[in-house]
Amino acid sequence: MARAFTLIEILIVVVILGILAAIVIPRFTDATTLARTTSAERTLQVLRHQIEYFRAKNMSDPDMLNTQWDDLVQNNYLQKEPLNPMNLSTQVAGAPAVGVGWVWRDNGYGVFQIYATDSTFLAELTD
Repeated sequence: MARAFTLIEILIVVVILGILAAIVIPRFTDATTLARTTSAERTLQVLRHQIEYFRAKNMSDPDMLNTQWDDLVQNNYLQKEPLNPMNLSTQVAGAPAVGVGWVWRDNGYGVFQIYATDSTFLAELTD
């Protein structure tokens, strides 16, 4: 006598696989967001070090709002304009907004600092 799976047994296996997929897929989505956030934080560290190096060498801040990354790229502090991994923008502005990847503003102590915006362009990542 040949034995085969019944329809009920197959349906139970499909339901179990669906439940497992519902548990695993959000974890992969969270991993992608975490990777982008971590990458943005590391990029911020590099940018802040290079800006400090620029300050020490030139005794002034780079003109981020008017010339964007030109002061840092043309003087070989950076190879190219940094891309914000959270929203894929290189644009610098004084406040978070749509299309802005980086925010250049006073850190509250009279010193300008670079910040990254998040994927919605409305919040800042400080690192």
